[in-house]
Amino acid sequence: MGLVCAAIIAVLIVQGGDRSFRLAFFWMMIATAIDATDGWLARRARVTEVLPGFDGRILDDLADIHLYVSLPLLLLWRAGTLSGNLAWLLVLPLLSSAYWWSQVSAKSEDGFFLGFPCYWNVIAFYLYMIRPPDAVSVAVIVVFSVLTFIPAPYLYATRGGPFATLINAGSVGWFALLALALFGREDLSTAGLWLSLIYPALYLGLSARVAARRVSSPASKG
Repeated sequence: MGLVCAAIIAVLIVQGGDRSFRLAFFWMMIATAIDATDGWLARRARVTEVLPGFDGRILDDLADIHLYVSLPLLLLWRAGTLSGNLAWLLVLPLLSSAYWWSQVSAKSEDGFFLGFPCYWNVIAFYLYMIRPPDAVSVAVIVVFSVLTFIPAPYLYATRGGPFATLINAGSVGWFALLALALFGREDLSTAGLWLSLIYPALYLGLSARVAARRVSSPASKG
């Protein structure tokens, strides 16, 4: 299902134009919802028992690298979000994400992502919709590319852990605001866009809180 979404997104990006790009982001939202529930569905369907030779994690990674990284970056390039002489910087998140996905320790045993978990679909959405100055876009791309290599913990809410209920419940309201930003009347779209920033800020803030607790805990010092 995720790969079908990826195919639809690719077609919309190739078509070009603001409406197609907005529809592409909408399909990224659908793909994110699928990604959040596919593990639960696979367990309910007893895939490992029915297809013992099939590794769903490999298929999941195959879809995710397109949905979270390559297609959002392609959209930013196709939309000309960065000036022509800066567009090459989009290679940085592509390579840093490939490194992150290749790490055995990208996900911790206690249920966290280690390093920025390649949410370039989210970053692409805000860079496209807000259209900040190039200096801001470059700073965002470089900073989050670097954060991929720093093994700080980030919340992995669909696996439980601290703040999971808040993050999972908050995603419903966040998705509603994203839809409003994409397809709402101009005044409502603008309000939805800026209000929606609260959720990713909350996610990063709570992740930073977990990281700070680990640094300051006696166990981590030992």
